[in-house]
Order: sequence, then C-alpha cells, then structure tokens
Amino acid sequence: VTSALSSPCASLYLVGMEEQLLPRGGYIALSVIMAGVSVMAIILNATVIAVTLRHRQLQQPLNYALVNLAVADLGAALCGGVPAALSNALGYHAGGWAGCVLEGFSVALFGIAALCSIALIAVERLLVVAKPLGGIRFRRIHAVLGVALSWLWSLLWNMPPLFGWGEYELEGVRTSCGPNWRSRDPSTVSYIICYFLLCFAVPFAMIVVSYSWLIWTIRQVARVGCVRRGAAAKAESKVTWMVVAMVLAFLASWLPYATLAFTVVFDPQIKISSVVAMIPVYMAKSSTIYNPLIYIFMNKQFQRYAIPFLLCGKNPWPPEEEESEAPTVLSSNRKASV
Repeated sequence: VTSALSSPCASLYLVGMEEQLLPRGGYIALSVIMAGVSVMAIILNATVIAVTLRHRQLQQPLNYALVNLAVADLGAALCGGVPAALSNALGYHAGGWAGCVLEGFSVALFGIAALCSIALIAVERLLVVAKPLGGIRFRRIHAVLGVALSWLWSLLWNMPPLFGWGEYELEGVRTSCGPNWRSRDPSTVSYIICYFLLCFAVPFAMIVVSYSWLIWTIRQVARVGCVRRGAAAKAESKVTWMVVAMVLAFLASWLPYATLAFTVVFDPQIKISSVVAMIPVYMAKSSTIYNPLIYIFMNKQFQRYAIPFLLCGKNPWPPEEEESEAPTVLSSNRKASV
C-alpha cells in the first residue's frame, strides 16, 4: 500500500486535477448521468439482495451467483458511481491521491468479481443442464465455493498495484480512477496484459463456451424427443434470447474498455484524447444496471417477488402459472431418459 501511495502517478495527480478537459456543462452532464445510473443500480441490486433475504424460496444454490453478482454491482455503484457523480459535479477528482487509489482498487475489485459471477452463472447453468461431470449433483457447497473463488480471483489480481506491480491513476476526464493502462513502464505493461487476459478474456471465454454448450444441449434433447416439441421450442427460445442479452450486455459494457486498453498497450504511438477514452470507462460503469435487469429480472422467481417489492406491493402484470426454467425441465427429462 505504501508503494501505491508513493507511486510516480501520485506526483501526476495534482497535474491531472488542474486539467479541465471538458467545459463546465460537460462535467455537470456527466455528473447527472452517473448519479442517475448509480441510483438505479443501487435500487435494483439492493432489491435483489433484499428479496432474497426475505424469501426462502429464492435461497437456492443456483441463485447464489445471481445474488453475488448483485452484491458486486452494488459495491461498484457505491464505490465507483457515487464518487464519479460527486467528482464530476466538482469538475475534478475529490478524493485526493489516497482516495484515487482506494477508488481504483475498490471499483476494480467489485467489477472483476461481477465478471467472475457472470461466468460462474454460465458454468453453473451448464452443469445443471448438460451434466458434463456425469452424475455429480450441483449442491450448496459447490455454489459457495464458486462465489468464494470469484472474490479470491478478483482480490488476487487487484492487489498487485497496491504493492508496486501496476498502478491506479486518474482516467477519462480525470474524475474517476482505475488501472493505469497508459504507462510505458514494462512492469505496468506486463500487469495490464495479465490483468485483461485473465480477468476479461478468461471469463468471456467461459461465458461463450458454457452458453454455446447449453443451447446445443437443449437442441439435442429436443431432437431425441425427451420433452414435448412445443415445450422444447419454448425453452430453447427463452434460453437463446437470454444468452444473446447476456453476451451483448457483457460486450457492450466491457469490450470497449478492454479494446481501448489493449490498443494503447500494444500501440504506444496512438493518440487517444481523454474525452474519447472517457466513453469506455462509463460504459463499463453502466454494467451495474444491465446485470440486475438481465440476469435477475428475466428470472421468473425473482421477478415474482422483486416487482411487488419495488412497487410497494403492487404488481402491474397478472399472475401467471409458474413456468419451469429450462435447466429444471431439461434436467428432469434427462434423468427420466436414463
């Protein structure tokens, strides 16, 4: 931690604070946007956590990763979105250099934990539906271990900048902080390469492989007649659309940020203005809203309890007969076919 606070970036912090890269109106607009995103993210993710704690029906092992995702997104909104809204309102980063390091570490910790949770959700659904490990049943201990691994992996790769391998610095229009991917120092470059390969590429590969396998399994089960054709088509359509939404949200949130970072790392001569670099930063921050909407409220169980919770007991949609999720339907049919 002492190494991070005495980093060369610390001496550049005051210079960065003096730079006004946007007109005053631009900073105010960013502040309003981030305030809106943060408030919505806090409400949505807190709702997921609250309804899970209130209803035992939701406290199932398969939902642990969903709740873990909500916890990570809530942390990212509180530690990243709220400070960004305040700093933009002031026109400069308000936390000082120590606050910048703390913000960079916290946002990165929660952000990577969220990405790992998304990958964990994909893998767990694959395990329940396709059963690639044979007769091993997905249990509470597996869910707990998966959640613990997501935090340990995030902590493992976000601690190094606090001890000298990599750095946190002002980014975008100098009102938020994150990993320093502009540095030409070999140590920092090596950290950024490892960081994005292991904390972005690996989770993304897990998501693509798991959901591709999942859709293929659904089609195979439908083809051999293990479920009724209509039910199979409905389950396949539901899972397919959810997968498309998940992958698109993941790419929209994180691919621009990862692409920009890798472009700067591998082509040091490229000139990217701070205003342009700001866009991927705030797109990544917006994932705290996408995740609960897609991963949670497309889940019938959560939707049944979350909507009345948000609307003070009112539900604008008429109650529907509960539909089994695709993993449950397919899992039970696969067992019956054995």
